[in-house]
Amino acid sequence: MTQQTFRLPATATCPSLFVRRQPVIGAPAVLYVHGATFPSALSVGFDFGGGRWPASWLDDWNARGFDAWAFDFAGFGESGRYAEMSEPADRHAPLGRAAHAATQVAAVLALIRRETGGQPVSLVAHSWGSMPAALAAIAEPDAVDRLILFGPIARRVGGASITLPAWSDVGTDAQYARFVEDVPKDHPPVLVAFDRWAPAYLASDPGAATRTPPAVRIPNGPRADIAEAWAGRLAWDPARLTRPVTIVRGAWDSLCRGTDAAMILDAAQAAPSRVDLELEAGTHLMHLETGRRRLYDAVGRSLKGEIR
Repeated sequence: MTQQTFRLPATATCPSLFVRRQPVIGAPAVLYVHGATFPSALSVGFDFGGGRWPASWLDDWNARGFDAWAFDFAGFGESGRYAEMSEPADRHAPLGRAAHAATQVAAVLALIRRETGGQPVSLVAHSWGSMPAALAAIAEPDAVDRLILFGPIARRVGGASITLPAWSDVGTDAQYARFVEDVPKDHPPVLVAFDRWAPAYLASDPGAATRTPPAVRIPNGPRADIAEAWAGRLAWDPARLTRPVTIVRGAWDSLCRGTDAAMILDAAQAAPSRVDLELEAGTHLMHLETGRRRLYDAVGRSLKGEIR
């Protein structure tokens, strides 16, 4: 599919932001907000190939009649890097916390609305990305049509506060271990195309090959936000959300259980509609698994307002 790319210039407080569009001109716009450790090209834009269309989640949105957008947070993928990421990690606080990331979501929303005539944009946010996406939807409700949270991080109690450095280096072995840890031991593997995903992941950071072993450098703000949420301090208040909200989660997802979804939705009393969808045989990384088309369908139907 044809893609357009944009770059929002760096500001005094934020590196430049890379934005991609896979257009259906005149159609409702959907923006994907990625999670804590890998950018849009490795998630919503990843091409699974195999001769079957749609090959990516962006393709699926186009097939359903949506103008598909995604971007990379500062410090990820094709967006600019924080200057602090070239300095010793222990000299700085975690980079890219949710409040700062929410301003990036807002900047991308403004770009999309300029390009598409000012209509509200639906947000589909994964994992930690639910925090900046929700903050942006609360701050600018007129800019957002609906909010779909895929495996969102919720407030828990009992977790410990931790002190983290500015950034971390994450290799493919660590990613693989995290991707498969929630699959039941007696179940066949569900992760697909990791042999192609892993080198593409390393290629998303020009500095990855210079490290031993090769690893992608990522901001630690998302990890800090998750730790804070599990210590009882979620970065956003669901009670302030005034847009329709749907939670979509894999049944095996240990980062977003039924109790986590209930925490968010029970508090979101001002939202016009609140839906929790649990999908069988999926983990926190269901968009990279054999069951991804169930995820595509649940999100696609939610975007069209068919699930209330």
